[in-house]
Order: sequence, then structure tokens, then C-alpha cells
Amino acid sequence: MNQSPGLSPWRVLKYAAGFTIPAVVALSFLSDGPFTWWAIAYGFGVLPLLEMVLPPSSKNLSKAEREWVSADKTYDMMLWSMVLIQYALLAWFLWDMSHGTRELWSGEWWGVVMAMGFSCSILGINVAHELGHRPEKHHQRLSQALLVTSLYTHFFIEHNQGHHRNVATKDDPATARRNEWLQVFWFRAVFVAWWSAWKIEAKNMRRKGHSPWHVSNVFLRLQALQWGLLLAAGMFLGWQAALGWLIAGAFGGFLLEVVNYVEHYGLERKRVNEHRYERVMPQHSWNSNHPLGRLMLFELTRHSDHHHQPAKPYQTLDSIENAPQLPTGYPGMMLLSLIPPLYFAVMNPRVDALSSEG
Repeated sequence: MNQSPGLSPWRVLKYAAGFTIPAVVALSFLSDGPFTWWAIAYGFGVLPLLEMVLPPSSKNLSKAEREWVSADKTYDMMLWSMVLIQYALLAWFLWDMSHGTRELWSGEWWGVVMAMGFSCSILGINVAHELGHRPEKHHQRLSQALLVTSLYTHFFIEHNQGHHRNVATKDDPATARRNEWLQVFWFRAVFVAWWSAWKIEAKNMRRKGHSPWHVSNVFLRLQALQWGLLLAAGMFLGWQAALGWLIAGAFGGFLLEVVNYVEHYGLERKRVNEHRYERVMPQHSWNSNHPLGRLMLFELTRHSDHHHQPAKPYQTLDSIENAPQLPTGYPGMMLLSLIPPLYFAVMNPRVDALSSEG
């Protein structure tokens, strides 16, 4: 492949920062006592502090550079490797839980479970999110396989066929309303989204002339797979292994929904008529150009461009001028959202400023 002028052949290695996530999760697995909390301390201590001092970058690729990186399969290979790593971490975690060497419910036990949940969120759901937007069947199957590890397979249907269509409207369970507490949002984002995924796939089945309970129903197949594997883990590895996986998956799903809360808080699309809203534009998602979140989450934080053009591969996403900007990166905003009054104090003036501009 010919190198694009001015584009380093090592450019892809900046996304190697993402591999620090499984590294700190593995470190937690290897540790004892309070040191099992390394992964959480890294994700919600070290990273937010660094993003407070590291300058954000709104620099975009040129057209020639974008074409070059789009054709470079190394970017895809990094995602593929995350699938193998996530399954390896899950197997290690289940083995650890099955041996019962850590006292159940102890701080050490929780540190390991939360570390696995951290991996479920970033590797199991975030990477699945990127792969799930690819049109190729093998990428979509890898996305589904990752979501199984997080026990969050409904996301594959609801996110792609529901959230992207309904974002920034009251029809979308994953869009946080102004002054909505995270705890209230989480309930809707999980349970209403799960039910929405079932309804979407049932409608797909009827459109094909099948019963919603037909064997080809993707929602049912993925649900059966994830809960079947959880049951198998309990039968063959013991109930503590299954319990640990269930809690880790729940924590991973919680972190995903906190990200959803941050990404669209208070933003609304205008209704064109009683049947239709204005089309999705960059101003309907919050953007963050802070470097660590960008690299470790494979550019998820350039969310305005992602929703505007969902099919764009992560390495080509742009920082869009005049898109709503978060005051810090995702890790810091996630922590802030845990204290809703403080979050409102920071974000509501920004929502109001956008409304006045519109």
C-alpha cells in the first residue's frame, strides 16, 4: 500500500492505547486485596485526571489521508484482536471465580468482578458497537459474539435499528432528557430498550411473513445464547462463576448506559410534522476531542460525526465544527453524571446556549 503524503505509517499505533484497558484488567486479576481495583482506579482515576490537563485536538484527516486509512486493514485487525482478548479475559475470570480463592463479597472479590465489568463495557460493548455498524456479516457476527460476553445482546438490535433512528427524541430510551437523573435514565435505557429490541425484531419477522417466535428471530437466538452460556457456566464451573459473570455483565451494561446518558443529554430534534422529526445532524450528539477517551474508545467520543454518518469507520471520524462540545472527556463526564445536581449545573447552561443558537 502506498503511503499517503504526510501520514506516518505508524499512525495506527496511537490506538494501541486501547490495549492498556485489558492490561489493567489482567493486572487486577493477578492482584490480591485492594490491588484488584487497579482497573477501576485507572479508568476513573488516572484517565479523568490526565484528560483535565491534556489538550483536546480537533484536527481532522485530509481527504487523501482518509482514503488511505480507510483501506488499511490494520485498523480492523485491532478490533478483531479485541474479540480474542475479551474472550480470553472472560475465560480467565470464570476460572478465577470457579476456584473460590477470593472470599465472596469481599473487597478483593468485588475488585475482580468490577474489573471484568470494565472490560465488558469497553471491549465487550464499545468494540461491538463499532463492529456492529459495519455492513459485512463477519463483522456483525463478531459484534454479536462480543455482546454475548457482556450479556447485552439486545443492544445489537436496539442500537442499530432503534437508537440511530430515534436519537434525540422522546421515542429513544437511550437519550437522556434535560434534568433527568442518571438513575431514572438507567432504568429506561435498560428495560425499555430491551423491550424495544424485541418489538423491532418481531416486526422484522412479520415483515418476512414469519411468526415473531420463528427460529430465525435474531433477538431470541442471541438471548438464548447468552443466557444458555451463563447457565452452562453455572453448571460446569459453579454458581459463584455464574454470579460473578452476571454482576460483571450488569456493571458493563451500566457503564454503557452512563456513556449513553452523556452522549445525548438534553438534546432534541425538532418535529417536522406529526409523523417525522428533522433528520439527525451533528448538533444532536455531544462531542469530545479529548485524546485519551478518543484513542481508548476507538473514537467513540467523536460522537457527533458518528451519528451524522454511522457507517464511517472509527479511524475516519471527524471533529465537526459547531458540534456540541463536552467540557472534558468521557471518563470525567461519567463520574460527573453520578452526581446529577452537579451535572445539571455544568451541562444545562450548555444545553441552553445551544437552544438559543438554534
